Amino acid sequence: MRPDWIGSADRFSPWPQARVVVAGLGSSGFAAADALLELGAHVVVLDDSDKQETAERAQVLEVLGAEVRLGTGSTAQLPAGTDLVVTSPGWRPSTPLLAQAALAGVPVYGEVELAWRLQHPDRTPAWLAITGTNGKTTTTQMLESMLQAAGLRAVACGNIGKPVMETVLDPEPYDVLAVELSSFQLHWSNSLAMHSAAVLNVEQDHLEWYPSMAEYAADKARIYERVTHSCVYNVADSNTERMVEEAEVTEGARAIGFTLGVPGLSMLGVVDDLLVDRAFVAQRKDSALELASVSDVQPFAPHNVANALAAAALARSYGVPATAVRDGLRNLHLGGHRIQTVATVDGVRYVDDSKATNPHAALSSLRAFESVVWVAGGQAKGTEFDDLVAAVAPRLRGVVLLGVDRHVIGAALARHAPDVPVEVLDSSDTGVMEQVVATAARMARPGDTVLLAPGCASKDMWPDYAARGDDFTRAAKALEQA
Repeated sequence: MRPDWIGSADRFSPWPQARVVVAGLGSSGFAAADALLELGAHVVVLDDSDKQETAERAQVLEVLGAEVRLGTGSTAQLPAGTDLVVTSPGWRPSTPLLAQAALAGVPVYGEVELAWRLQHPDRTPAWLAITGTNGKTTTTQMLESMLQAAGLRAVACGNIGKPVMETVLDPEPYDVLAVELSSFQLHWSNSLAMHSAAVLNVEQDHLEWYPSMAEYAADKARIYERVTHSCVYNVADSNTERMVEEAEVTEGARAIGFTLGVPGLSMLGVVDDLLVDRAFVAQRKDSALELASVSDVQPFAPHNVANALAAAALARSYGVPATAVRDGLRNLHLGGHRIQTVATVDGVRYVDDSKATNPHAALSSLRAFESVVWVAGGQAKGTEFDDLVAAVAPRLRGVVLLGVDRHVIGAALARHAPDVPVEVLDSSDTGVMEQVVATAARMARPGDTVLLAPGCASKDMWPDYAARGDDFTRAAKALEQA
């Protein structure tokens, strides 16, 4: 019989009574299983993969007392007597194991939900959380840098960095967490209560996972539920403001907007090339506080300024001084593949934005340049490109398409930019990137930008977006050195 406390489990629940299935043995699954074993739960770990990294994690967990089943078919059946399932974030509810759990009334948590429940009550850090279709990682890194510039022990975690479970159980407690959350992680969470949270934007993405945009947006909106201090929304995206209006927040929580324009009351925005705060200042009715210069945001692009304002809103909600916002932006060193200039050849700039893995991200990137040879294609994930192409057609010198869904973008170009030259490369070999760059170079003119902003995921050809960006960078540098 399932323990009656499972639905409201916390750190002090009688875990030795529970049989918990951990579905998936990635980094978050390993952290969840490790924590549950420490609390005395009977843990069964399932993963269809038996690659070396998975097997090594399995070996460690078996030594600690877990039962581990690896290899094809391991996740096909929910083990008898399961009281709780902790799932990897990317698993769809329709996955047989999770569907069986739902049918049997077995609760399903994500690793983030479990981490929230297993925190030490005497050393619980504040959670400042970020989600959105695009900009999550950049904004989370900006926030982490601002918090650290204020002298706080802070770390970025969740969808980037360390698993949240590992972070909250760190022997040296953190003051505050900058938590990036994907829609998948939010889907499997039901009791999170953030100090403050932001939804940066909501655009088409992951429609191979969600039956509709409405369900995708609903999972994003979960981040605002039970917020205690500030719900940060994007003034330019009415969907995010509506999410705040509909959220069941803690009494006293505020709605805080961010905008690239002059901020209204309870907003952060831009005035005369300055990032300013008109939300967390005593005289906000008739004044604003300077936080930083637009030039402090690197790499510069309008959407990165918006990311900086969102991060600043979360930092200020936690009491971070204005100087730390400025210093955090100046000290920040982002990872590669985000609007990164990698070569300049004959007056043509080559820019790697391989991180632009959906149409909205690609649109933001394309809008940063006046005349572009666009390199695009990969796994479209059920998204459409008509609005993007219609918006940027006047900027396009030419387009080079590759990847499994290249025809999706090609069809949008034919409908909305029929006069733009398009080269389609049919190869599925990653070595095609040299041909991509050579083709783009022939199309470009001095003053143009050859921009890798694929608008698609990469795993049809590359292990991840970073590998795709690395190949583009190598090809562009080779051209530069020729």
